[in-house]
Amino acid sequence: VQLQASGGGLVQAGGSLRVSCTASGLTFGSYGMGWFRQAPGKDREFVGSISWRGDNTYYADSVKGRFTISRDNAKNTVYLQMNSLKPEDTAVYYCKVLGINNWGQGTQVTVSS
Repeated sequence: VQLQASGGGLVQAGGSLRVSCTASGLTFGSYGMGWFRQAPGKDREFVGSISWRGDNTYYADSVKGRFTISRDNAKNTVYLQMNSLKPEDTAVYYCKVLGINNWGQGTQVTVSS
């Protein structure tokens, strides 16, 4: 299984950013997907998840109402739309196939105040 996140960058507080993650080496549409993040000096934390069909999502309280996860199974891609970004959202963002212990390369998101 290979996971490649992309779309990170530098954004001002209050701004928006969408990051993507493309998976290969598995039947993508059969698995739930999760987004996680790791800020400098902190443990990796759960951001949110989406079911294999995309009809159920779940979010950490810290991002609920600001972040939205979606997926396109035809493109083997999961998305994380981030709105109303805060400096505390600064982290490396990773996607993960739920149930498979494999972490791909993340993408850096930096929110300036």
